[in-house]
Amino acid sequence: MTQMSQFKIIGEKPLLGSVRIGGAKNASYKLMLAALLGNSDSRLLNFSKIKDVETVGEIITKLGGTVSAVGERALSIDPRNITSFELSPDVGEQGRFSSMFLAPLLARFGKAIVPAPGGDKIGMRPLGWHFDGLRALGAKIEIKNGMYHAEADKLVGTTYRFPKNTHTGTETLLIASVLAEGKTILENSAEEHEIDDLITFLNAMGAQIERRESRIIEINGVRELHGAIHKIMPDQNEAVSYACAAIATQGDIVIENANHNHLKSFLEKLDEMGAGYEVGQYGIRFFHKGDLKAVEIETKISPGFKTDWQPLWATLATQAEGISVIHETIYDKRFQYVDALREMGAKIEFFQPEVHNPEEVYNFNYKKSDPNLPHAIRIKGKTLLKGGNFAVQDLRHGATLVIAGLIASGVTVLDNIEQIDRGYESLAERLQSLGANIVRK
Repeated sequence: MTQMSQFKIIGEKPLLGSVRIGGAKNASYKLMLAALLGNSDSRLLNFSKIKDVETVGEIITKLGGTVSAVGERALSIDPRNITSFELSPDVGEQGRFSSMFLAPLLARFGKAIVPAPGGDKIGMRPLGWHFDGLRALGAKIEIKNGMYHAEADKLVGTTYRFPKNTHTGTETLLIASVLAEGKTILENSAEEHEIDDLITFLNAMGAQIERRESRIIEINGVRELHGAIHKIMPDQNEAVSYACAAIATQGDIVIENANHNHLKSFLEKLDEMGAGYEVGQYGIRFFHKGDLKAVEIETKISPGFKTDWQPLWATLATQAEGISVIHETIYDKRFQYVDALREMGAKIEFFQPEVHNPEEVYNFNYKKSDPNLPHAIRIKGKTLLKGGNFAVQDLRHGATLVIAGLIASGVTVLDNIEQIDRGYESLAERLQSLGANIVRK
């Protein structure tokens, strides 16, 4: 049996120095899947060396494609020899990406068989919206023995409106519709920067996609796509993780390659909190400049404050004076980290905010959610955290506990850190370079 790794962290050391972030996790493997639509190889630049990218590359190789490194952070993806449209059942437990193979395989073969996806257990992520969109394009989808079976004689353009904002659903239908016959219009589509990054790549491959309005995307289907060269946008979540860690430890770091245009709602809250940052040609400097003030956060669909950032912010909020509030509106179960922070000494209480129009406020299916599940927390600070031993539950849970361990007195030990490896490249080594006392065992 493979020995699982741990992080051992001794906290109370400020982070000082510079770190360069790589390509966005939430864009990277989607671009790899889009590359499967080409009739020649594509080169994708600025990859982060993370587990999800490695796993998707292995899956593409098993299907018959070729994925090869062509530089330190570049991959060449050649789909021309792909002959299989069926994924292994065990792929579903390896991440959220298995269902996204439906779109490129349907477009190539008119058939696809993929397992249900795994990934972080953060609440309802309704694949039904993805499938309804694929059905509107002409696909037939059914479940057999835990596998999704999809087929279509041909995909035909349509107008489809998403009931709620869905990042992955928008990307799925973009990939499915670029080779469909005729015009597709996606209404109430998601507006994340990663989606525009995908659109840029697909257009470079020969697609005809235009965002007509903020949430309306028009796709004119083309007969074929060719390979292209594309540089992946920087990872926003990685930038916010290092920023929160630097400010919470009273440090001062430069995050090279961070794009302030992607982080506007985060930077606005730092202004309210009284945290320091400077935007430059190099990226963004984040630093502690005095006592932090408690603020209120409500997660929103893009361009609002991202749900991925709220667990990281919660840890930072333990170091702010007063009562901080976080209201989660995107997923119904994204407070799994609270028990661990409480064990470390954080003063956090759940509450149910008064919402007059929940169907409009919440991006999940509110009617099907647990009515007893609270959607907000109050955090009382400033609080001295203390170390402890924890098992990482998912990617963001792990990043949150790493930041908490950097703040805390004593020793923090984290097990199951392979979850962190899914989204963070060489996290321990990079934090060590910033002065953190963290080792991988």
